[in-house]
Formats: sequence, structure tokens, C-alpha cells
Amino acid sequence: MNIALLGPPGAGKGTQSAQCLHKYQLTAIAPGNLLREHIKRGTDLGKQVASYVNEGQLAPPELVTALIDAQIQARKNSHGFLFDGFPRTINQAVLLEEKLLTYGEKLDGVILLEVPEQEVKQRIRERAQPSGRADDQDEAKVATRMQIYYAETLPLAKYYEKQGKLFRVSGVGAIEAIFRRIVAVLDRLQSDQSTA
Repeated sequence: MNIALLGPPGAGKGTQSAQCLHKYQLTAIAPGNLLREHIKRGTDLGKQVASYVNEGQLAPPELVTALIDAQIQARKNSHGFLFDGFPRTINQAVLLEEKLLTYGEKLDGVILLEVPEQEVKQRIRERAQPSGRADDQDEAKVATRMQIYYAETLPLAKYYEKQGKLFRVSGVGAIEAIFRRIVAVLDRLQSDQSTA
């Protein structure tokens, strides 16, 4: 089972994906985390993308796709992949579909965590200090990320909806309650796959 977890910044994608990985034995593919790791280590790639990520912008799609391809290649015998916060644009979705096809794979479902903007901003403010993320620290950068989400990621939800792959899940409430909603979707997806 290959799934993607989408949602606005601060929706809890990282928290929920960690629980999904454990329960379903999936392999995480989280380009945002990888890029931040490269920035922290000061690698050539990190230097290349630091200006984008630190300003709340999306990294160039070719770079992100190359990162993802390397991860898929390294773990192609896993039980399935969970794409955390990727794709973020229709262009990235098309690139991902093409990449998965080369491995005889496809995306089975996309979960969209829905959280009101005010709550998202509050969550980002609360995690800014402990996370140390440059893109969480500044209101203007958070606003940029929200604009990108509305302009590019929300149209992606419609794209997957047309394919019958989108599942909307409320990302509001206790972490465990949100996880139970996600599990209900994934269990249904898994059972559909086993009867297909």
C-alpha cells in the first residue's frame, strides 16, 4: 500500500505519519525532513535548497524528485511507502506517478488532513521554539507557506479527488482520535486491495 499524507503546514502530518509507519510497516518518504537534514549538515544539496526552505518556499521539483527516487530505489522491497507532505503540486504528483510506474507501483490513496487556518498558525507558533525550524520562526514565512498551500496543494486535492484517491480526514482533536480516523481509511484501502 502506497499512500500520501497531505495537509497545511502544522496539520500534524509528521506526528500522524510516524504512527502510520509503525502500524502498517510502511517506509517513510519525507522530502521536507531530508532537505532540512541536508541543510543542517551543510551538504552541497543543503546549501542549494537552504534559501528556498528557510524562506518557506518549495524546493525545485527536480531536486525533490531525485531525492525521492533515491529513497524508493533503496527500499523498493518494503511493504509500501508513505509520502509525508509530498507531492505538494500537480506537477510533483505527475512526476511521482511516473517514478512509481517505473517500479511497477502506484499511489493507492491520499489522505488530506483538514485543519482550520487559525489552528494551524497556533500549532506552528507552539512548535517554533522546540523545533528550531527557520520556516516556523517568522510570521511572514508562515504566511508564504500558507499561500503556497492554498495556491498549489489544495488544487492537488481536487486532482486526486477526480481519480477517486482522496480521503478527507479532520485533523482537529486529540492525536489518537485523528489517528483512529486515518486508520479507518487505511484499513478500508488495505481491504480493498486484498479483494482486488
